[in-house]
Amino acid sequence: MFDNREYTNNHYVPQWYQRRFLEDGQTNGTIQLLDLTPPVFFDRSGVAHPANELRTHSIEKSFKEDDLYTLQNGTRRSTIIEQKFFGGIDGFGKNAVDYFTNFEHPSIDAKAARNMVTYMSAQKLRTPKGLGWLSQLVGTDDRNILLTRMMQLKNLYSAVWTGCIWQIADASQSDTKFIFSDHPVTVYNRRLLPRSHENRGFNDPDIRYNASHTIFPLSREKVLILTNKSWAKNPYQNALQLRPNSSFFRDAVFNFLSIQTQRHLSEHEVRQINYVIKKRALRYVAAGNKDWLYPERYVNGEEWGQFGSGYLFMPDPRPLSGGGQIYFGYSDGRTEAFDADERRPWQEGYDPDGGSNMNMLLRFKAEFALMHGPYRRGRSFEMATLDDERDSDTYHQTMIEQGRLRLPE
Repeated sequence: MFDNREYTNNHYVPQWYQRRFLEDGQTNGTIQLLDLTPPVFFDRSGVAHPANELRTHSIEKSFKEDDLYTLQNGTRRSTIIEQKFFGGIDGFGKNAVDYFTNFEHPSIDAKAARNMVTYMSAQKLRTPKGLGWLSQLVGTDDRNILLTRMMQLKNLYSAVWTGCIWQIADASQSDTKFIFSDHPVTVYNRRLLPRSHENRGFNDPDIRYNASHTIFPLSREKVLILTNKSWAKNPYQNALQLRPNSSFFRDAVFNFLSIQTQRHLSEHEVRQINYVIKKRALRYVAAGNKDWLYPERYVNGEEWGQFGSGYLFMPDPRPLSGGGQIYFGYSDGRTEAFDADERRPWQEGYDPDGGSNMNMLLRFKAEFALMHGPYRRGRSFEMATLDDERDSDTYHQTMIEQGRLRLPE
């Protein structure tokens, strides 16, 4: 154990991440910080006065707590977690966030994908909200035990996110840009209202629920949205049932070709996303522009489960297929196979053809085509090229007719 005061100023939202949300030309290193529960002060006569909820605040002093990650043994202290653990994670995390912020097909960087899910998983655990949730999970308030468990579980969410449909959406055409919170990796489930039990306090909806979307703003103009394949292919099922193959620690397969890009959000969609981010924060939200911090002025919170007709965070289902079996071959002759939900051939439920999803997927494709027209809301990479931006009239009509024919009785 050793004491190094240089590393006791612990940012649970890294400074490099905060800078990604500044407006163009901002060089003074300050953000607009909104306190959702500002403290109350009493004057000499006993009258209560709430502190200002909105402040222009230095990035260096925002989203930090002294000794949040400091280990203690009596009077001896160790800052090894800040120095080594988060020093490394923030280093490769920044590069991974840069990569996906600027991602374009046909780029493939397996290291960036691994680093991204590791960084996001650690980021979800390292905040006061994440540590509060972890304390409930492991049943201890002992800070040393809690921080040790945090390091051990740094990849808790990695496998589930690796197998999701990834969508990188763009706010460049909106005057309003993205905000971020004191818990930047946000989880939204349209069936769980902000005041529901699973959204209170330190809780988040389980990312393994079919309808749970993970939302991670990458910058003021880009957001990463992860959707469970089970929901992307069939949003008519139980939203609060665990997705297939829901184990946390297991092998998983990442498909760069299925990443959906070139979705340009409307200003109302950006405001709805900001509303979700604000509602899922523990105490603070921030942005480069103070006006972006009040999405409730434009968004009806009672429509929580119906943002975007219920599909605000959904990838476009038209590039998706019912199957998706993946084979790996190695130089020594070994082979491995995974189905669309990363199950192995010996696992219960292994479904190489994905036939059980096909009817519902065709129905959803038809509904989506009717809702959004022939122009796709996101484009993936198939047959060595990007999907067409617009479906042909014949294909569009055929898709609608196929979906109608397969509607359940």
